[in-house]
Amino acid sequence: MAINLAEIAKKKKIKYFLISYVDFFGVLRSKLVPAQSIKEMQKEGAGFAGFSTYLDMSPSDPDMAAIPDPNSFIQLPWQMDVGWLAADLWMDGKPVDASPRIMLRNQINKLAKKNMHLKSGVECEYFLISPNGDSIADQKDIADKPCYDQSALMRQYDLIRGICDSMIMLGWGPYQNDHEDANGQFEMNWDFADCLQTADRHVFFKFMVRTLAEKVGLRATFMPKPFIDKTGNGCHAHLSIWNKKGKNLFLDKKDKLGLSKTAYHFMGGIMNSAEALTAWFNPTINSYKRINAPVTDSGATWSPNTITYSGNNRTHMIRVPGSGRFELRLMDGATNPYLLQAGMIAAGLDGLDKKSNPGNPVNVNMYEEAHKVKGAKKLPLSLNQALNNLNKSKVLKSAFGKDVINSYITLKNREIKKYNSSQEKRIGFKKSKSNKSNIITQWERDNTLDC
Repeated sequence: MAINLAEIAKKKKIKYFLISYVDFFGVLRSKLVPAQSIKEMQKEGAGFAGFSTYLDMSPSDPDMAAIPDPNSFIQLPWQMDVGWLAADLWMDGKPVDASPRIMLRNQINKLAKKNMHLKSGVECEYFLISPNGDSIADQKDIADKPCYDQSALMRQYDLIRGICDSMIMLGWGPYQNDHEDANGQFEMNWDFADCLQTADRHVFFKFMVRTLAEKVGLRATFMPKPFIDKTGNGCHAHLSIWNKKGKNLFLDKKDKLGLSKTAYHFMGGIMNSAEALTAWFNPTINSYKRINAPVTDSGATWSPNTITYSGNNRTHMIRVPGSGRFELRLMDGATNPYLLQAGMIAAGLDGLDKKSNPGNPVNVNMYEEAHKVKGAKKLPLSLNQALNNLNKSKVLKSAFGKDVINSYITLKNREIKKYNSSQEKRIGFKKSKSNKSNIITQWERDNTLDC
């Protein structure tokens, strides 16, 4: 039975709905719609000018209609008279191919033709910082090894509890919260789900964390590398493929790592496209100061720089922590939640079709012994390099269309140009090290702290 948003509004006493979508850069765009208008909006959608957001459109393009998906409905736990809805973008009666949620839907449909669907979960790391963004919020959080520090965790108890209570109320199944490897850094985990639902929740989670942090006078950032001497913000994804009967197609108990041939082929596809996927999974200039970071104060970056996989070994791009699933550790906090899921499916499907072989697992500490691994490809050193790889990717162009890929590259190249221009305006730029990887520039902070 179709979900009637007008009836939901009456039942849950919703006065307003946020009809939202995410553009190419992961920016959450919304219109606030009174409940009395939701019946029309559910049918016709809310109007948006695509040129005004990061979708590579012109002012002459017609309005987009953001048609809300009632299955995505979330009642704001801290503002119970407001409901949030993820929307699909339409223009001239057709879905907008170059919109991230549609891109994910298209990949889900391709996977469904093989009687498969992706289940996934994400681990979103974030820092709690001062409102101006120049320091961590808790000045007592100074331990050399702060990971799992109980005192630092409990000093932020009220906020962490507020976020976790919200997830409990929403039925997400949160199961643990912890202080992460960097001073001021936290992570909160909730149950895995079908990938579209995970993506919607990922979008909302970032909005929720930022909002609740602001309410207590703090700022939350998912920026990949806000502090050069501290571990960056990752966004690891755990994934498995299932059929309609509820069977995990990644599971093979006879395999040493507990993975089936389907899992290895899917993994091989992701590894083969990793250099191109980095443009989506690590989408900012700042991202490459996390991937290629020197050893941090805690002793490890927890970020991959080489395309390898292993068993339960966190120094690799792909980790197999248990039977029937694997963890992709490439993505950072700036990744677009929909492109994250869509990219994994597209590359994985290519791997299934080609029966890609990821090779043997590598059982070394990649932070100390990477030189012993022969033939493993390195991840890109910059956003420029990643975009060049994306431009060359036949797999992703075939999956999403050349026009979509070109639009993304066009927008990202404009961003790089703005960054370069900002640095050239600095006094003594040619003599400074401001374009090196050993500092975080003001431009990065201005443009990535709220990614």
